[in-house]
Amino acid sequence: MQWRLFATLAEVAGRRTVEVDPGSNSTVGDALEELLERVPGLEDHVLDEDESLRDHIRLLHEGRDPFVEANGLATSVKMGDELSLFPPVSGG
Repeated sequence: MQWRLFATLAEVAGRRTVEVDPGSNSTVGDALEELLERVPGLEDHVLDEDESLRDHIRLLHEGRDPFVEANGLATSVKMGDELSLFPPVSGG
């Protein structure tokens, strides 16, 4: 499966996409854990001191917010799914 990273998160990672394979019966949380293992510099930008997703970071699974439409980090994922991480974005 593929993570898409945007704005400063892509800059920290040095790339816009990262392939992960968290295995069968995996969750969004498992895929996030693998992403952070592959790109350790992201952890401080994505997780807070309690190792929870920072309030200002948006995570999407297949274009939907798993915290609103599913089971958050416990949402099931499968190979071929797309996950995205967004930092705060502003503009005018």
